[in-house]
Amino acid sequence: MPHAIFDTHSHYTDDAFAPDREEVLRTLPEHGVVHAVLAGTTMEDSAAGIALAHAHEILYAAVGIHPENCGDFRPEHLTEIRALAQEDKVVAIGEIGLDYYWPENPPRDLQQQVLRQQLALAQELQLPVIIHDRDAHADTMDIVREFPRVRGVFHCFAGSVEMARELVDRGWYLSFNGAATFKNARKAPEVIQVVPMERLMIETDAPYLTPVPYRGRRNDSTYVHLVAERIAQLRDMTPAAVEQATWDNGKRFFGI
Repeated sequence: MPHAIFDTHSHYTDDAFAPDREEVLRTLPEHGVVHAVLAGTTMEDSAAGIALAHAHEILYAAVGIHPENCGDFRPEHLTEIRALAQEDKVVAIGEIGLDYYWPENPPRDLQQQVLRQQLALAQELQLPVIIHDRDAHADTMDIVREFPRVRGVFHCFAGSVEMARELVDRGWYLSFNGAATFKNARKAPEVIQVVPMERLMIETDAPYLTPVPYRGRRNDSTYVHLVAERIAQLRDMTPAAVEQATWDNGKRFFGI
């Protein structure tokens, strides 16, 4: 039986869980998963995450607009996020950030504007943020530097050792998921070996990025222990020690 595990980034509101969502969530504690954070991607998804968190003791919610979903952003959305963020069990603003990977994504200048506004809101509300950064390291870092009072986590961290060190110096955290177990993972193993253990967290990004050897299946929090095992290998620790450290880090980061 694994130690108590904190899955710091998941999407149980996703349609992939429509057939059996309640059953999956009900059985997570049997696998040692005692906390999971639901990352919001739209206004509707953020509200759905809060409702799900209220229905399940182990769940907490983050609220925000994902860069892929910011194309119809309007100023009143910020007012709505502010209201949602006051709800019980909301622990962060997120998932926010920049995504330059898909050519059909909203324009980069709009993504940057929406990220700045959500970081300013997090600063106002004194909440941590969950950052999505895909193929946008330089611009994401430039904007993060504009908000020195905001702390957060780069989920599914894919940056360099140098970038990781700067984030840690700024009081930020880095989170890793199944992508760190993939054969083609190059940067993640290097970063995991050098970043202080007290700044690492583990996640699934369920239903995405299922760890090896289950890559290709729908991901859920019962697989997050495989990420802890990979970190343990890289750092010459026991999986239980990694689970304990990342549990402590997650609770400290989200104020749980």
